[in-house]
Amino acid sequence: MQMEKAEANPAAASTHVLIFPCPLQGHVNVMLKLAELLALSDLHVTFLNSDYIHHRLMTFSDLQTRIPATYPKFQFKTISDGLPPQHPRSGDKTIEMLNSFTLHGKTQLREILVSDDVLSENCKKPRVNCIIGDGMLGSLTADIGDELGMPVIHFRTISASCFWAYFSLPKVYESGQLPIRGEEDMDRILGDLDGMENLVRCRDLPSFCRESERDESNGILSTLIFETQQSLRARALILNTFEDLEGPVLSHIRLRFPKVYTLGPLHAHLNSRISKASITTLSKQSSTTTNTLWEVDRSCMTWLDAQPPKSVLYVSFGSIAWISRQQLLEIWHGLVNSNKRFLWVIRPDMVVGKEADGDTPVELLEGTKERGFMVGWVPQEEVLAHPAVAGFMTHSGWNSTLESIVAGVPMICWPFFADQQINSRFVSHVWKLGMDMKDVCDRKVLEKMINDLMVDKREEFTKSSDEMANLALKAVREGGSSSSKMDSLVEFIKSSAKRGR
Repeated sequence: MQMEKAEANPAAASTHVLIFPCPLQGHVNVMLKLAELLALSDLHVTFLNSDYIHHRLMTFSDLQTRIPATYPKFQFKTISDGLPPQHPRSGDKTIEMLNSFTLHGKTQLREILVSDDVLSENCKKPRVNCIIGDGMLGSLTADIGDELGMPVIHFRTISASCFWAYFSLPKVYESGQLPIRGEEDMDRILGDLDGMENLVRCRDLPSFCRESERDESNGILSTLIFETQQSLRARALILNTFEDLEGPVLSHIRLRFPKVYTLGPLHAHLNSRISKASITTLSKQSSTTTNTLWEVDRSCMTWLDAQPPKSVLYVSFGSIAWISRQQLLEIWHGLVNSNKRFLWVIRPDMVVGKEADGDTPVELLEGTKERGFMVGWVPQEEVLAHPAVAGFMTHSGWNSTLESIVAGVPMICWPFFADQQINSRFVSHVWKLGMDMKDVCDRKVLEKMINDLMVDKREEFTKSSDEMANLALKAVREGGSSSSKMDSLVEFIKSSAKRGR
């Protein structure tokens, strides 16, 4: 069933937005939600993906049937990521993938924008007149926008806190607070990081700042700093957050970026608007639909249905993170020794190293048989909303953090890289929504944290999580801060597109 036709709106009818994410699941997932929100506002939308990502989306999600049936002004286009078909594109190859995509992307993007390729087959779509680009590709989209005289808006899929940390790093280096000088320096608190004074330790900075990783990642850090600064060239900045969550940091961001649209949590925002729209098919599907690049195993939901309320720890480290066999076993021991039920997502490519397929101790197999369930991929929003779930052990990716916040599920944070270090610090020490196990992989520590989260400190974590969940949902309802910002963004896009070229 298609969306009921909106009232005639010439500005909307002539506005065509191209959305261009980084070829990573977390980025694609959340930018697709923004694309759907814009389509709900009756704008023409083209979602430009890599061939590889698009193929996996069409294989493992319902987008191929759902999008055309729901949004007549929405279309997909693809470009090459520049890698051969046999390339694994696994989490440990992320930087290689991004470098290739950046190298090959600009020419292809330009060709699409100056040709008729972006028009639909019936040629009823106007030409693209606004680009919403992933801020990780900030210079690429800003250069194209300048060249073609087209307005560009940047969307950063990380937290406002992490974005501001990246943006502030040149100042932190200039003040002599960086680089980090070895492990003994990791707990030093940074005193003049605006908006985060006396909160962030060296350990909590984005992982690429670490001295121990400097030889491998210093080029990555320079790139991230450069691309973040490129957002000053964009006409506006979109962040997937909400005012009640990151207000103090947002106030500092707005001193440098006057037009900031906080639209999050975007997954909850989309669900809220779908429930109000005349889209009966999508309303029925919204609780079970995921923009996933992995095959979802729904047997986990049957298992959860058989568990007591608030008895399960959900464990997932996202779509990119990889761990060693030793780390796997240490976490596994902690889960089993806690004597709590657990649902653990282990992707096919998650465990790396020569010993990835080693023998598993009998006590782990027996403990998992009694109280655990392991699966390759799950519908995460649905899992977090399940009444059996009491906690979430997470890598602290921003999408996962927001999904946990909306569901009111407290967290044990075990960050992997990039923005996850700073997210976990805010979860534990600012929002009081869980605990931070950063840089530790110890079965006894994990066992104690699980029991603290689910037993000893359960009441205080539940209270703070419920309060933040209510604020998140309030933000995306009609009249809420994120809902109002979305309305303003749509008007800004229309006016910018009209003036663009």
